Amino acid sequence: MERGLTCVAASQSTSPLCFSSHTFIHKQLLLPVITTDGKATITSTRRKPLAVRAWNVGTRRQTLSGNWDVANFYSFATSASSLPRFEELDMTNMLLRQRIIFLGSQVDDVTADFIISQLLFLDAEDPTKDIKLFINSPGGSVTAGMGIYDAMKLCKADVSTICLGLAASMGAFLLASGSKGKRFCMPNGRVMIHQPLGTAGGKATEMSIRIREMNYHKIKLNKILSRATGKPVEQIEVDTDRDNFMNAWEAKEYGW
Repeated sequence: MERGLTCVAASQSTSPLCFSSHTFIHKQLLLPVITTDGKATITSTRRKPLAVRAWNVGTRRQTLSGNWDVANFYSFATSASSLPRFEELDMTNMLLRQRIIFLGSQVDDVTADFIISQLLFLDAEDPTKDIKLFINSPGGSVTAGMGIYDAMKLCKADVSTICLGLAASMGAFLLASGSKGKRFCMPNGRVMIHQPLGTAGGKATEMSIRIREMNYHKIKLNKILSRATGKPVEQIEVDTDRDNFMNAWEAKEYGW
C-alpha cells in the first residue's frame, strides 16, 4: 500500500487531493483517516486546517492540472475563492454564464441533448432573461431538431436566435423558431430551407412506413415554418421543394 491516500476534498472543489500525511486534520469536519497500522479511524481536532498547495505553480491562481498536496504551513490557499472554478476552464461554460448557447455542428442526438440541457438550465436559473442561441449548422436529424424546438418553446425565457455562417435545413428551422422579433442573421450569413431528406429500403411495407413518416415530418415542419414566417403553407411547400438559399436581407423579407 502506498504512503499517500487519494480521496475527494471535502470543500467546494471536487479536485482529487493527494495526502502526503496519514493524519489529515480539518477544523470543522470529522474525517476518516488511514493510520500507519492500516486501520480507519475518525479524527477530530481544533487545530487550524492545513494548507493546500499546488506543485510547480508559479502564480497564485491555480489550475486543475496541478498535483495537489497537503503542506504543513498556513496559507490563503485553503480559501474557496483561490481555488480554480471549473466553469472558468471551459469555454462552453464561460459562454453559458453569459446565457449564450452555440450550435456549431450538425444536429444529432448528442448535440440535441447538450443544447436541450443548456436551455433548461438557463431557463430554470432566470426565466426573465433572454437566452441567446447562436447557430452555424448545416442541419441534421429532424427528430433531434424537434427536440430542441420543443425545449425552446418550453422555456419561459425568450430565446433569441442568431445565424453565424450557415443556418441550413434544421438549422434554418431552429433559426425561425426563436422568439418573434429576436431572430437575427449576420451580414454574411446564409439561410437555406428544403424539404426533409431521407432514404427508404428493405421490404415494401418497411419502405411505406418510412415514406409515411417522412411525409408526416414534411407537413409538420411546413406548418411550423408557416406560423413562424407568416407565409401560407402552400408557398412554404413550393419554396422548400428544392434547396432554397437566402442571404440575410432575403431571409428578413421572407419572415425570419
